[in-house]
Amino acid sequence: MNKLALFSEQWSPKVVAQMNDYQFKLVKLQGEFVWHNHQDTDETFIVLKGNLRIDFKEGYVNLSAGEMYVVPKGVEHKPYAENEAEVLLIEPKGVLNTGDGEVNERTATNDIWI
Repeated sequence: MNKLALFSEQWSPKVVAQMNDYQFKLVKLQGEFVWHNHQDTDETFIVLKGNLRIDFKEGYVNLSAGEMYVVPKGVEHKPYAENEAEVLLIEPKGVLNTGDGEVNERTATNDIWI
């Protein structure tokens, strides 16, 4: 079953698996996210479809389908996708998508399984 076909909202990760304390989350992204960081954990982005740019204060990385990037803990970053991208995120359970203690209009509810 194609889990990505089960939802259409963007910037709202859905959990598809858990290994120990790490969750594997599918997310659809389009447009610009918010600057944020995760002080206690790295965050892995694997692009499944489309293109994703991850901006940093000093540069950026461009990712295409099939490519992966690990944002080190504590590094401020801002994902951006000109057109909708489908991404697999790998991060510890309970991590806020908008960063440590940053709750705003883009903060997604955690632990939504599909």
